[in-house]
Amino acid sequence: MKIYSFKDLSPEDVDELCLRQLEDDQSIEERVKTIIGQVKTKGDQALRDYALAFDKVALNNLYLGKAEIKAIAATIPADAKTAITQAYGNISKFHASQIHKEGAVETMAGVSCWRETRAIERVGLYVPGGTAVLPSTFLMLAIPAKLAGCKEITVCSPPQADGKTNCYIAFCAELLGIEKIYLAGGAQAIAAMAYGTASIPKADKIFGPGNRYVTYAKQFIQSHTQTAIDMPAGPSEVLVLADETANPSYVASDLLAQAEHGVDSQAILISTSTELIDQTLEAIESQLEQLPRRDIAAKAIANSYAIKVDSMEDGMSFSNTYAPEHLILATTDYAPLIPLISNAGSVFLGNLTPESAGDYASGTNHTLPTSGYAKAYSGVSIDSFVKKITFQHITSNGLSNIGPTVETLAAAEGLQAHKNAITIRLKSQDGY
Repeated sequence: MKIYSFKDLSPEDVDELCLRQLEDDQSIEERVKTIIGQVKTKGDQALRDYALAFDKVALNNLYLGKAEIKAIAATIPADAKTAITQAYGNISKFHASQIHKEGAVETMAGVSCWRETRAIERVGLYVPGGTAVLPSTFLMLAIPAKLAGCKEITVCSPPQADGKTNCYIAFCAELLGIEKIYLAGGAQAIAAMAYGTASIPKADKIFGPGNRYVTYAKQFIQSHTQTAIDMPAGPSEVLVLADETANPSYVASDLLAQAEHGVDSQAILISTSTELIDQTLEAIESQLEQLPRRDIAAKAIANSYAIKVDSMEDGMSFSNTYAPEHLILATTDYAPLIPLISNAGSVFLGNLTPESAGDYASGTNHTLPTSGYAKAYSGVSIDSFVKKITFQHITSNGLSNIGPTVETLAAAEGLQAHKNAITIRLKSQDGY
């Protein structure tokens, strides 16, 4: 992990450090386009071909049905069952609190306006696999989809070596009332949900994080089809802003928690304390040796860095430019920093709030914008699964009040038919 001094960095240096591209994105983009084209034209056969090529599995059936899911779920260890059930409860409670009904507003006498919520009818949920299968992501996506009232929920996840899924994913499906799990991963799964195949239904909106292939596939789909996406959610990242009150071993564990996701993950440390940086780097080396995924984490750490700042305010300035997926304020004095946060996916306050709590069970959603997209996107929530439709109703008195304003504005824009739509109604009323 490289170490920089913030005061020695030019604005151009800061911009360079905030770039996430660690691979040849152009080559990835071309491969993704090929995959999408194959799925669009060949459908299920392309999915089987890619399962064999990428997952090393020959699939006779592209999905697991209710009976298979139940049988696999029955093998879950008791402690995992309890933990998933607890996480389900917390996530459900937090997301249910986001459901609100708005009242009507009378903008002027006789003119009423309001909004009503409607669920997106068909949603596709991508649960990543690869080096780690993530039942937590299943909960994070399906719980708000269910609470929002989505009628059709399609779940895609890469197959295991046995052509199935694991007991954790299966138990989540049972808990959520999901009766099918489609065995497709990567860009091909995104394409299948966007275009539909003989087996996999077409979705109106696709959700879920993934690697660069998945991220490019989602962006391509959004710009080339009528299927929307939640956000560009690619390789995971964390930025820890720490002062001398932080615990180096805690900070190291938070950095490694993100680093173990994948070699293209980033773990950034910003601190006012040189001693804290040095001690954290020592702790990383010590903790790294104990991790089963140490090779992956080590590569991610090698692509990450630490920055020494003179003040926590300078640290916040860098953080807002970086716009991290996860922001940890590792300090006992975090309250004054909260108003300074303008760009972050999810924030973790204090030394006893690890990012992994949000990943699994605190209640907040862990599907968050990465790669700087936190400047413009929010994380997944109930709002991600609904549309807001506006309504208006005008009475006779309201038409008399608002009519002349609309006529004048329509005339100013040279749109006579717009003006006539008002005028013809006003003329039909007594006294005009």
